[in-house]
Amino acid sequence: MYNIKPDTFDFKSVKGISMKQLEEHYKLYVGYVTKLNEIWNIPYIPSNYTDSNPTYSKMRSLKLGETYSLDGVKLHNLYFQNMTNGNNTPCGPILDAINREFSNYDNFISYLTNVGLSMRGWVILTIDSIDNKLHIIGSDLHDTGAVWLSYPILVMDVYEHAYFMDFGTDRKKYISTFIENINWKVLNERFQYYISLKKPVNMSRHITCPMGFF
Repeated sequence: MYNIKPDTFDFKSVKGISMKQLEEHYKLYVGYVTKLNEIWNIPYIPSNYTDSNPTYSKMRSLKLGETYSLDGVKLHNLYFQNMTNGNNTPCGPILDAINREFSNYDNFISYLTNVGLSMRGWVILTIDSIDNKLHIIGSDLHDTGAVWLSYPILVMDVYEHAYFMDFGTDRKKYISTFIENINWKVLNERFQYYISLKKPVNMSRHITCPMGFF
């Protein structure tokens, strides 16, 4: 049985966003966790999926719901983590990388803000494995615009449910408030973790498969 539990976050540490707004947003996140558990606990019975096709079918609906719920859980986890618990002064190796790859911090913030004003769902500062450089990715939906093998460093939710109770249609003010709450300790930890994953692997121990394995 799958029984994923929602993480908890110190919303009292967030400045400029009301507890009501944060708590209502959190309820949506818990809903994604609940649905993901529900989907993952559906047993596969071949006779239930005799109509499988890419236009409409039970399997298509199940798989679309799975990725939407799964990405909804992951993105909200990352979002709440990187906007709680203080540590709001830009610093560390991730700031050095931002200054190097976006010319300067102000340019990075301008870029981040404009992507946030342009997208309907998410903005992600990520390191992509194809070049090991920082990129700001925009996504309209949890599972639309996602990039494989790209490691998220900073996640910002720009769905209306993330800010409308407090900011109405003033998304730019919400983005500015979110930026003031970025936890740079979390960003640096993610950045350093990615760097550790890129260390050369000792290939002196060869992996072998038994004959007839395939």
